[in-house]
Amino acid sequence: MSTDSTPHANRKITLADIAAGCNVSRATVSLVLRGSPLVNKHTRARVEEELHRQGYVYNRAAANLRRRTSSSVALVLNDLGNPFFAEFAAGVDEALGSAGYVTLLGSTGESVSREQAVLGSLLEHGPAGIILSPAEGSEAGQVRRSIGLRTPLLLFNRELEGDIDPDAPWDRLMLDNQRGARLATEHLISLGHRRIAFFGGHASSSSCQQRHAGYLEAMQAAGLAVVPSWRIESAPNRVDAAAQCGALFFEQPAPTAAVCYNDAVALGLMLGLYQRGIRPGRDFAVTGFDDIAEAALSAPPLTTLASTPRARGRQAAEMLLQRLREPQAPARRTVAPVQLVLRASSCPPPAA
Repeated sequence: MSTDSTPHANRKITLADIAAGCNVSRATVSLVLRGSPLVNKHTRARVEEELHRQGYVYNRAAANLRRRTSSSVALVLNDLGNPFFAEFAAGVDEALGSAGYVTLLGSTGESVSREQAVLGSLLEHGPAGIILSPAEGSEAGQVRRSIGLRTPLLLFNRELEGDIDPDAPWDRLMLDNQRGARLATEHLISLGHRRIAFFGGHASSSSCQQRHAGYLEAMQAAGLAVVPSWRIESAPNRVDAAAQCGALFFEQPAPTAAVCYNDAVALGLMLGLYQRGIRPGRDFAVTGFDDIAEAALSAPPLTTLASTPRARGRQAAEMLLQRLREPQAPARRTVAPVQLVLRASSCPPPAA
């Protein structure tokens, strides 16, 4: 008879197999798997060696379900191709990692149906909570049905359509979108611009609505006309922004400046201007929103609103962790400030 203590390859390896293989209790093996400090380093080394020898795979999701806890948090973003969200995700991951959590990342590409699929898939892993930057058109009731009432949710930078309840069961971290766009518009007005467009984004997006409202506020306070054709919509990326550049010049007199929805749109618009022989920062003024790393390195460097995305990511994670510590606390809505950063892309209008 064979004396090999290694379990048969076709049988699932259990904690009891590991315990028998290194002559410790099953409870000790469980403590090692959970990273408990109660196990001394020599015993931990023996158990870890036996886990490796037998090829044991720890089913963390099942363990979380048994303990009704989770070591992961889901982060669902609407546009991972935007450097702003890459920085935001890095901040989230830093804060969660410091607290002992793993980040489960999903990207929706601004698709509501994709968002539902991503949420459903990530929820199968039983995350402790969800940080969601909603896709355009996301509806409050649909999101509520997708995640249920037990999983904490934090919304970032966009509201959900139909979410008119101030006591909705989720926390919010928003940027000061309206004030930021107002500051950018006031800056262009102070340089002498009177024909200023609002460029990029979709009118259905709550963050775009807020930024457009700030633009309108500044224009109306200065007594300046707001021409409907100066509101140019585009997808919030540089490719579509460059393609829509010509729409600024369909009617005369054309604008001499544009407040852009975000930095990606502003960088795309500047490319489109160059293609038309118009020099941004010389012939046409441009402002962005976000202050992604590339904004300071563009040609010309981009005037924008700094929102410090990595810090916002850390803030979002910390808000969710606070919710996990205090699940019965009232829902919170936090508005993060933004700061106008002046660079060479904003210039006075060209001499008549």
